Amino acid sequence: MKISSWMLAGLATVFSVTAAGAQTGTGAAPTPAQPAGAAQTAPAAQKAAAPLQLQSLGQQTKADPFPPVNQKYFTAASPSVDTVNAFLKALWGYDSNRIWRVEAIQTTAAPNVSKVVVFVSDKTPNAKVQPTAFFVTPDGKHAVAGDAVVPFGDKPFADLRKVLQARADGATRGVASKDFMLVEFADLQCPHCKEAQSTMEQLVKDFPNAHVVYQSFPLVDLHPFAYKAAAYGYCVQKQKNDAYFVYSAAVFDTQDALTPETGDETLKAAVTKAGLDPAAVATCAATQATKDQVDASIKLAQEIQVDQTPMLAVNGHLLPLSGIPYETLKTIISYQAASDGVSTGSPAASVSTSTQPTLGK
Repeated sequence: MKISSWMLAGLATVFSVTAAGAQTGTGAAPTPAQPAGAAQTAPAAQKAAAPLQLQSLGQQTKADPFPPVNQKYFTAASPSVDTVNAFLKALWGYDSNRIWRVEAIQTTAAPNVSKVVVFVSDKTPNAKVQPTAFFVTPDGKHAVAGDAVVPFGDKPFADLRKVLQARADGATRGVASKDFMLVEFADLQCPHCKEAQSTMEQLVKDFPNAHVVYQSFPLVDLHPFAYKAAAYGYCVQKQKNDAYFVYSAAVFDTQDALTPETGDETLKAAVTKAGLDPAAVATCAATQATKDQVDASIKLAQEIQVDQTPMLAVNGHLLPLSGIPYETLKTIISYQAASDGVSTGSPAASVSTSTQPTLGK
């Protein structure tokens, strides 16, 4: 269930999961605007983008589709072009057809806030160029576009990856190692989460080296029984990790019965189906220790800016599970694993990061 606007593998409305936006731009891209009062030359330490190398397209050669880089549009000392390219590669590098160039890194009226302008296209003949822009905070750790604030840097997902390795405490499937970690944030009363379970089952099969975690994020304002369902789930997990997934499947299958009249019996029936004592689990779920665990899981999701369910964190890279074609999702996951130097365990899913376009370096 979506509860606010969200980035789709990047920044909201600016960075999209597919390259389709690059093909639907209208006309020629505008020249970056020069802020009032800005210097006309870039700082000595800042180097603008180099000319684009010709891209091979089978038997054809695609000429540089982007406007020439003008040094006067590089007025901010940071971030560097290299850092912006590394950031964009982390977001877009899974798509070998996408190309881009950093056309401006400018000072703004806000002290130490930089505006980055990027032109995007693809390797298709006659593909149009689309300009996009975002802002980088003074500490260089976040990018802002629209109402989205996301991690920025040459390895934007590294910090969140460490947080999840340390704090994700839901039921697990797959390998014990957390080097390649898929964390699903979901709500047992969320219809979209129910629909996503077939995707999660397939991911477990397709990525045998993954450490897969179900992390509870009950959206209590929307789903009144989600919190109790999460509490029952933690108690089931404490008794038997694998039983959790039998329990959660039973709850998803009977979501319509999570009502004030039948909700308690529905949860107890799911516990029974998982092979455990429903009375013992109900007692456990009512304890403050279990409520604290559910609250901590909600806090974790909120702290890392998960604002829709179901959401999947792939080594810290947050991706909405609804709306991304499965093959695209697999490609992104494989690319992230390759970027982090870990094996997915699936030779067919391996993706090289060395051939991805990094234009303007």
